[in-house]
Amino acid sequence: MSGLLVDTHALLWSIGEVGRLSDAARESLESMATEAYVSPASVWEIAIKRQAGKLEAPESLFDEIRRAQFRELPISFEHAAIAGALPLHHRDPFDRMIVAQAQSERLTVVTSDPHFAVYGVAVLW
Repeated sequence: MSGLLVDTHALLWSIGEVGRLSDAARESLESMATEAYVSPASVWEIAIKRQAGKLEAPESLFDEIRRAQFRELPISFEHAAIAGALPLHHRDPFDRMIVAQAQSERLTVVTSDPHFAVYGVAVLW
């Protein structure tokens, strides 16, 4: 598999605050030349943070994801095992799952978070 895996913040920015994306990230996501995926971990993270009052996100999140033509990247047993075995460079479990999925599926992560590169995954920002 090849393509892009959109980190949680990049997902939110791409559907609501596109100006916060880097030019390279925005152009890659808008070009549709490669597949762009979203992890269920991002949807879970958004739901938890929205409920805790730490994040505002559109109620129509699924519609926005579909409108942006992002594809869902299901979480597999392999992804879970990889995420659980990663060194603790980054303690955020949602980001660790995204790293594991990117490693397993050979995807480039669209993120502004510098912690992802420590894991050796390709990063676009």
